Amino acid sequence: MDSKIEGEVVIGGKVYTISGYENEEYYQRIANYINGKLGEFAKMETFKKLPMDYQSILMELNIADDYFKAKKQIEMMEEEMKAREKELYDLKHELISYQIKQENTEKALKKATDSANEKEKEIIRLQALASTKASSKKTS
Repeated sequence: MDSKIEGEVVIGGKVYTISGYENEEYYQRIANYINGKLGEFAKMETFKKLPMDYQSILMELNIADDYFKAKKQIEMMEEEMKAREKELYDLKHELISYQIKQENTEKALKKATDSANEKEKEIIRLQALASTKASSKKTS
């Protein structure tokens, strides 16, 4: 396990020492988030008039609300990602199926072309033979 990291953060104008397994930059981001929330609530006159325990609960509820909304958004994005992965998988299989059909069609076309060329050669050979026979009849 990694060693604990201590860091100082300022929340609501007070300095706190935090320790955990994250880097100090992470703790600063958390402190900035909390300070942003405190700033939002500080603009509301009704919030300032509430007792401190109500203010704390309101902050906690608000942060929990943000957490659950973010979690729900992540779940929705994961579902969307799975749906897109499935669609991509299906499209890849469809592409492979079309490629196989194309290869089979190309093979059949080549076979038909080869057969047509052979038939043409046979026709030319027969025409030459007929022409030779017709010439020999004229000379006799």
